[in-house]
Amino acid sequence: MKIQTAWAKASRKAKHTPESRNRFVDFMRATSIGLVIIGHWLAAVSIVEDGQLVLGHITNLADWSHWATWLFQVMPVFFIVGGYANTTSWQSAGRKGQSYELWIAIRLQRLIKPIAPLLFIWCVTAIIAYQFDINPQLIQETSRIALQPLWFLAVYLILVLMTPISCALWRRYGIKAFWGLACAAMVVDIAAFTGDTPLIRWINYAFVWLAVFQLGVIWRHRDQSRPTPAIYWAMGGLTFMIILVTLVSYPISMISVPGAEISNSRPPTIALLALAATQFGLLLMLDGPAHSWLHKLGLWTATVLMNSTIMTIFLWHLTALAIVVSLSFVIGGYGMNSPPLSSDWWLSRPAWLAVLVIALLILVSIFARFEQKAKREAVRPLPVWRAIVATVLLCNGLALVALTGIGTEAPLNKQLFALLLILLGSGMLQVRGNR
Repeated sequence: MKIQTAWAKASRKAKHTPESRNRFVDFMRATSIGLVIIGHWLAAVSIVEDGQLVLGHITNLADWSHWATWLFQVMPVFFIVGGYANTTSWQSAGRKGQSYELWIAIRLQRLIKPIAPLLFIWCVTAIIAYQFDINPQLIQETSRIALQPLWFLAVYLILVLMTPISCALWRRYGIKAFWGLACAAMVVDIAAFTGDTPLIRWINYAFVWLAVFQLGVIWRHRDQSRPTPAIYWAMGGLTFMIILVTLVSYPISMISVPGAEISNSRPPTIALLALAATQFGLLLMLDGPAHSWLHKLGLWTATVLMNSTIMTIFLWHLTALAIVVSLSFVIGGYGMNSPPLSSDWWLSRPAWLAVLVIALLILVSIFARFEQKAKREAVRPLPVWRAIVATVLLCNGLALVALTGIGTEAPLNKQLFALLLILLGSGMLQVRGNR
């Protein structure tokens, strides 16, 4: 019944979509998150050996999977779409005379409200596990995997905060702003890999993701400039990627490989930026043709429905995986007894994915209300200094929790500082009031 009601609401909203809205942007937001979810679910290889649950990763088991990440690493698409959407929203705010203080308060509230139940559930889980003497390292590792989405959300929050700067860079420098950020990212990589100073690679969390976000700004203004042909972006990015992995010894995988010394995504490298440029070119190619078939009510309604709970879906999809793996282990290890990547293992994947989808739908039906409530609540303008300080505190806390998980030798022992940052940052962002 809830699914039918949600579909009916989405259908009504879909029928009243303004013609000026770029439906392809919304479709690609939903599609990119969908591919991320499927990729995560397939990449996590959980098996039962000698009665023990062993958590593995497909990139450690099959070299071909490193090449497959060129298709399934679509977080750059999400950030490109984010650049487009936030630019559109900021321009709309300007036309309405809405201040940055109010605009950022609305945007941040919608992004952070759905986090609270996720962290609460995992904190309670860690405490219960500790009381029942469950292996704390297993809880920590499981929670670390389940809370990975917080890592990307932390980066995204900073980019949303900086949207006016990205727009100002476009107005002042046009497409040169992207190339400036790309060159800065390249300088950081060269300095890190040739000067034996790996810590400076973390600077590229700023340069690479800002550059990817800037691609969305370029997309939004494409009709106002002489656009670079989409094929140049796609082929140029792909060629550069191939050069980097074959001649410069960058990792082939575009996601982190457990145990690998170098990752293209943590911290991000120019190889990931090249992937983003390739995907940007493909998006531009599809932008025009997609408009006609996205006017089909069924497809557009599905897009509207998924986007209405996109944050909840993204935040909870790995928790759904943790729940299914745990329950499967308890009842005998269905889907985890066959040798990984064997024919029997692959034959069990459709049923495995179906169970994961059901588990995620249940979680979304329970926790989507927090996201929906955040969209309805009125807020007061948020002073700029407070928005900056609160977002920095919150993002550092989210990144630490995503990196370490929850629950080590004692419940929340090493994560209290991270949780304190999250609570402090979230508290500073509480700005209920009239719009």
